[in-house]
Amino acid sequence: MVLDGQVWLITGAGGIGAATARLAAVYGAKVFVCGLEDEDCRQVAAECGGGYHVGDLSEPAAAETAVARCITELGPVDALFNVAGASGRRFGDGPLHLVSDDGWEKTFDSNLRTAFLMSRSVLRRMIARHQGAILNMASVTAYAPESKHFATHAYAAAKGAVIALTRSMASYYAQHGIRVNAIAPGLVRTPMSLRAQTDEAILQMMKTRQPLAGSLLEPDDIARAAVFLLGPGSQMITGQVLGVDGGWEVS
Repeated sequence: MVLDGQVWLITGAGGIGAATARLAAVYGAKVFVCGLEDEDCRQVAAECGGGYHVGDLSEPAAAETAVARCITELGPVDALFNVAGASGRRFGDGPLHLVSDDGWEKTFDSNLRTAFLMSRSVLRRMIARHQGAILNMASVTAYAPESKHFATHAYAAAKGAVIALTRSMASYYAQHGIRVNAIAPGLVRTPMSLRAQTDEAILQMMKTRQPLAGSLLEPDDIARAAVFLLGPGSQMITGQVLGVDGGWEVS
């Protein structure tokens, strides 16, 4: 696979975002990363030889600035990977009868609003070029819930909305030569999953819930699938939700 000359805009500079940026750069893409932490963004951009922007992408001005900077520094965006998102547990996400207003709103802002704003800004440019690919970050918990350890209903609802948005986008923008897919990971070893990584009960459950891994998945597992879905090898694929979950859904 060759990505020489393609400009890839990736939201999120840690975990899956960082792993995807590094892999895309290996194949020759020009990578621009966005995130909340300056150090993370700076480090990934330096490793990939690309650019970066630091800001809260759930704010319209920040999202627009990120896209504009990417285009100015690297050129028109060929691929957008909407990785950025967060658990809302610390804000009050949980079983629905316990979810706080803040927990619901912040979870939707970080997981759905950011993807909406970034996609809107990029699509306005992609339409004129009649080409491009967008990949949204869903979650296996949107359609294969686990009630004991992962009863975070705002998160599941937000990721379910990401799936619905993906399919609607794919249907409409196919006529413009733009592909839109989603990826739905299982439990991955990222900064967002630190709680799970130290919970012995969850680690035991992963042996049977994600039997292909026998544990948590690694960011590179998701990055490989993401690079395929955004790359030329999937040019006839759109409107799909690819589960990369180590067997979670079927176990």
